[in-house]
Amino acid sequence: MRVLIAGLGNMGLSHALAHHHHPDAQIVALVNRSGTVDHPDLAAYPVFTDLRAALAETSPDLAVIATYTDTHADYAIAAMEAGAHVFVEKPLAATVADAARVVDTAARLNRKLGVGYILRHHPSWQRLIAEARGLGGPYVFRLNLNQQSTGATWETHKQLMQTTSPLVDCGVHYVDVMCQITDATPVRVNGMGLRLSDEIPAEMYNYGQFQVTFDDGSVGWYEAGWGPMMSETAFFVKDVVSPNGAVSITDGNKGNSDDVDGHTRVGGLLVHRPGRDTIIELPDEPGHQQLCDAEQAWILDAISTDADLSRHMQDALQSLAICLAADESIRTGQSIQLGDPT
Repeated sequence: MRVLIAGLGNMGLSHALAHHHHPDAQIVALVNRSGTVDHPDLAAYPVFTDLRAALAETSPDLAVIATYTDTHADYAIAAMEAGAHVFVEKPLAATVADAARVVDTAARLNRKLGVGYILRHHPSWQRLIAEARGLGGPYVFRLNLNQQSTGATWETHKQLMQTTSPLVDCGVHYVDVMCQITDATPVRVNGMGLRLSDEIPAEMYNYGQFQVTFDDGSVGWYEAGWGPMMSETAFFVKDVVSPNGAVSITDGNKGNSDDVDGHTRVGGLLVHRPGRDTIIELPDEPGHQQLCDAEQAWILDAISTDADLSRHMQDALQSLAICLAADESIRTGQSIQLGDPT
């Protein structure tokens, strides 16, 4: 399958390496603003600075979009209109309207559209979801991911925050987990945030949190912050509580909050039921590159088998709508009622 990768930052580089090593993939183009590739395994591939020129010249079967959020919608649609299926990094788009436009284009042109929800491909997170669902709801979700980012990572975060807050960029993963566990409809979101650095735009915040209420009574809390000022105490909390007990990740706060492998690491689960606690050890977890390999193998398989990705696309829309409602709540100071994200 002929593959184009646009964007060669942290995620794009990992996706490119996944296709470089996949026996059923052939990289036909890399798209990067600099026109260069700083990795020996990828040095032989054609490099473009313009996505549309790369699409026209190479005619890929799959376009992987791993650029900044504000380009996702237009790039994904351009790729689909050029005849390609698309895998796009999260968040799907910068607005719900743009995300819906991408989903509508995929349906209209009969293209596969995959979104980079990496935790869906992680066996330990799949186990956490299964254990939580086994307890039965309604649920309390307590989830966060704060990063004490410095150096190059802080520079990347500052660039991301030109258009996207950490609450939206990271939150879609964990809201997606909440929604998979409850299967309930989100109805209301309240958010608050704070700008903790003069190095980011005046209208942006680098710390935020929100609360979401579901129609089954479940409630969720999510918190995210980026920057050198962030605390490394309780930076990774992952708890799901129900009337029948709780499921918690046990190894989340071990290591550096800026370590990308640590953001998906589970290590083990503590399943608590009144009067009985059970530890589920989860050794040999996949690392970041292995998860990217799994994501790209998944989208290649979805294309080759003509898998139905309609639920996947709707889930991506819903999680984005919740996080963008939280962003709206922070900016307006109002509680946001949720409707149909489409």
